[in-house]
Amino acid sequence: MTASLGKHAWVLGLLVLFLVLIGLTKLVQPSFSLAGIESLTRAALPFAFATAGMAVVVIVGGIDLSVASMMAVCAVTAAVLMERMAGVPAILIVLAVGLGMGLINGVLIVLTKVPDIVATLAMLFVWEGTALLILNTPGGATADWVEAGIRGSFLIGWFPKALVVLVVGIALVWVPLRRSKLGLSIYATGSDETAAFRSGVPVGRTKIIAYGICGLYCAMGGLSLAALTGIGEPVPGPYLLASVAAVVLGGVVLGGGKGGLLGPIIAVFILRIIRSILTFLSVDPNVTTIIEGVIMVAVVMLGAALTHRGTRK
Repeated sequence: MTASLGKHAWVLGLLVLFLVLIGLTKLVQPSFSLAGIESLTRAALPFAFATAGMAVVVIVGGIDLSVASMMAVCAVTAAVLMERMAGVPAILIVLAVGLGMGLINGVLIVLTKVPDIVATLAMLFVWEGTALLILNTPGGATADWVEAGIRGSFLIGWFPKALVVLVVGIALVWVPLRRSKLGLSIYATGSDETAAFRSGVPVGRTKIIAYGICGLYCAMGGLSLAALTGIGEPVPGPYLLASVAAVVLGGVVLGGGKGGLLGPIIAVFILRIIRSILTFLSVDPNVTTIIEGVIMVAVVMLGAALTHRGTRK
């Protein structure tokens, strides 16, 4: 029992911090209620999916700077397709598009041996241009039931539909993966790529699949973004640095091989509720953006410093 608590101490700490911030929000804004939590969950949905995708890539020992652009491609693809066909086939196509983009990123990195930060930076512009080719201005439309699927409560009054979508979307991929041979290969590759290769782990294939999973989660993020706005937005949102910050704050080591998805998802909600608190305090939006940026940069720098320190030991 004690060992289990020690293993999950960081995640439990994040959960306690989130609950404390919920209480602080209630003090700052007494009218904050379950409706506020539902709104917070909806707003966090695309950030959470982007963070899940980034976490998988970081665990395998890489990084993907193109997550926001892939989400933009998926969002505009969803909005365009749902004007022309039923929602379910459109969703399946968007998921396939996201998976395909992630696999392309992975293949490019593995075959060219270009550092992932360079390769995905280049692909950021490729996917950004692709989104603008599909829709050069915000447009299209999402199916009404897709928008309704993330709004309101599920069965009981206090459980947001958006949280159900988030849990189901992440669990369907991560839970079976985490317990599979592929999941072990992802962690082994991130921990020590050379040792993993010598142990018979197909390192190249493992990396490609990890980037493919990142693309799949980005597709879910793009779909949730389209559901939030009701249209497709071709310009990438502020998901890159936010996802990296949430991954690090959530306990995933930037060097790879350690961490999970639960901590980063809780970290997303922590970062989002901090924004809500600043809004309730009537802090100037420009100052709020600066504060958020400082927090994210500080978290990422701290994570990089801890990773460097661990590498030197």
